[in-house]
This record gives sequence, structure tokens and C-alpha cells, in this order.
Amino acid sequence: MKRRPLAKHGTRAATPPSRADEVYEQLKRDIADFHLLPGDRFTENELCERLGVSRTPVRQALIRLQQEGFVEVMFRSGWRVLPFDFNRFDQLYDLRMLLETAAVQRLCQHEGAPVPLLQGLKDIWLVPVADRETDPPTVAAMDEAFHQTLVRAAGNDELARVHQDVTERIRIIRRLDFLKQMRIDATYEEHGKILRAVLAHNADRASLLLRTHIQTSQVEVRKITLHQVFLARQSPTGG
Repeated sequence: MKRRPLAKHGTRAATPPSRADEVYEQLKRDIADFHLLPGDRFTENELCERLGVSRTPVRQALIRLQQEGFVEVMFRSGWRVLPFDFNRFDQLYDLRMLLETAAVQRLCQHEGAPVPLLQGLKDIWLVPVADRETDPPTVAAMDEAFHQTLVRAAGNDELARVHQDVTERIRIIRRLDFLKQMRIDATYEEHGKILRAVLAHNADRASLLLRTHIQTSQVEVRKITLHQVFLARQSPTGG
């Protein structure tokens, strides 16, 4: 395996990421980008050489990925990338839908002026077509922020905390929903409708639009993921 420097990423609050955090994020990106394919095997020594780190942060990162269901340790033969567990992802999407629907219901019950966080969403999503973002990774991050902001705006910290955990666990496949321009366009349209319904305090319509939006994304992600794995397997340079 070729050595590749760790990519930089943002930090949480003021605490710098540990080396294990950086290894974890890099390996998770490798799996999401299919540099590491489902079924691929590797050793800790190979990762140490490629990433230029010691064995301790590699082991810590792998244990964390194992707990999240992305890799498994093989007896005397290193580690293996697990196939995507769509049943687990479906359960997480179901939980996400319950959390976000509850948040939207609370938001629609809010009296008076719109919650300030919603104004920021209007400035991003209710824009002319010519002003829309088209870069897939950027739109994926914006989409994630849209849903997180809706939940935070509801004002329940515990609801937001659980939602954040679910968001992190489905991020690896959710980002694949933005590989096609038609899905980016659909996201803008659907987010706009959801936001308008929330601002109009129409809880039933907002909840219905939100459920449909999440369900559509769930179906598209499953199709795209299977297709991406197939293409990566066929590529002579895949993995």
C-alpha cells in the first residue's frame, strides 16, 4: 500500500484532533471513497507505513471503526472492510426521520418571529437557481447542516445530540446522494418546500415533506452505493 499523508480536517471546538482521530477520519474517507472496498484486507503495519504514524493511533482508529461496524479484525490475518450493512443504515435512517419530524413539529408550534437559525437557512436554500452551489462535496456538507440546523432550532439539546450521532454514522453513505446534478437540484427544491412549510407553521405539510425527502434520499443512496462498489471493483486501479 502506498504511503499517503493524512488529510487535514476541521476540529471540534478549540480541542485539536488527536493522531488517532486523524487516522480514523482518513480511514473513514478511504472507505467512503472506495479506496478501501468492502472485503478488502489489510494489516496495521501497512496502514502505519502508508499514513506515516505509529501503531497505537492506528489500532485506536480501527477499534473505533470496528465498533461502528465498518471493519472487523481477522484472526492472525489483520483486518477486513465489512460490506455495507443496509439493514443498520435503514434503522439509522428511520431514527433520523423520527428525530427530525419531532424537531419540525416543535418548530411549527413556535409562536412569534421565526427562530433566528431559520433565517440563515433561507439565505442558503431560498436562492435563485443561478446562485445555487453545484460542487457535490460542498452540497453534501450543506445538506447535512440544513438538517442539523432544523433540529438545533427546535431548542432540545438532547434531541440535537442524538441526531448528531446518527448524522455521523450515516455520513459515509449519505454523501453519495449528491453525485448527480439532478439530486442536487432536487435537494434545493425539497429543502425550500420544507423550509417554507416550517415558516408557515404548517406542521403536517412540513412533516410530510420531510419524511418524503428522507425516504427518497435513502432509496437513492442505496442504489448509488451498490453501483459505486460495482464500478470500483471493475476499475483496474480501484482500491
